[in-house]
Amino acid sequence: MADNSNADVKKLSFENALQELESIVRRLEEGQVALEESVTIYERGEALKRRCEDLLRQAEARVDKITTDAGGKPNGTEPLDVP
Repeated sequence: MADNSNADVKKLSFENALQELESIVRRLEEGQVALEESVTIYERGEALKRRCEDLLRQAEARVDKITTDAGGKPNGTEPLDVP
């Protein structure tokens, strides 16, 4: 696993952050990690989760919905409505 400092989390791609987060979850679920290390990797997992959520929000903001005219032909785009 990468260095346990949370500073590098902001540099990770979505895929890398998610992969590391999944690895942390597996380790915690196995229950074979000492208490102090569990707390440390849990905190890193929280930072990774926030990174993934931020990147997803950014991607959603960039997605456009294709609009069509009365004849069904594409005539432009508009921001996707995100609930």
